[in-house]
Amino acid sequence: MSLTIYFLRHGQTECSRNNSFCGSIDSELTPEGLEMAKAFADAYSSTPWTAIFSSPMQRTILTAKPLCAAIEMEPQLRDGLKEINYGKWEGKTPEVISREYHDDYIRWLADPAWNGPTDGEIAVTIASRAMQVIEEIKRFYSSGNVLVVSHKATIRIILSSLLGIDVGRFRFRLGCPVASVSIVEFSSHGPLLKVLADRTHLDERLRNLPGT
Repeated sequence: MSLTIYFLRHGQTECSRNNSFCGSIDSELTPEGLEMAKAFADAYSSTPWTAIFSSPMQRTILTAKPLCAAIEMEPQLRDGLKEINYGKWEGKTPEVISREYHDDYIRWLADPAWNGPTDGEIAVTIASRAMQVIEEIKRFYSSGNVLVVSHKATIRIILSSLLGIDVGRFRFRLGCPVASVSIVEFSSHGPLLKVLADRTHLDERLRNLPGT
């Protein structure tokens, strides 16, 4: 049996609903976001889980909570799974950022691997800290199903790192809407992307909510 990691993005927050940048802001889930977490638990509670890892932010912990309660398993919290720190862009929309920090924003759009948000993190830094968690999982769990609950940019950067995609292209190569699941299987041939950004566990109403 090989190791399979399920990457789950947290449910809806006010920031994701309004399309504003939310990294270090410790936002909670909206009522709809809580519904998303419950829907994931309902769909995946019968999966034989080996371990659950989560970012320590409230939105990820609350997303993992229904499944953890259903299968009586505690999440292992790791700072390496936190979202990108957006610095002075926190809580602002792209339109506001483009106006207030235009040059930084253009550089970030061109290559976020080495150009960060104003006073924020660059993608290579996130790749380094997040991949340390993935290596920890691979070291301690050679087989089974492991859930990783994290954030939009962080999951895309992890997937890019695993699949050999330039992390500077993470924003334009991989989708990751709220409450979506991406699945990577590890074998002797390396990581294989089995599923990307699946949301079939959500009903049509939740899938069609506005936001990112």
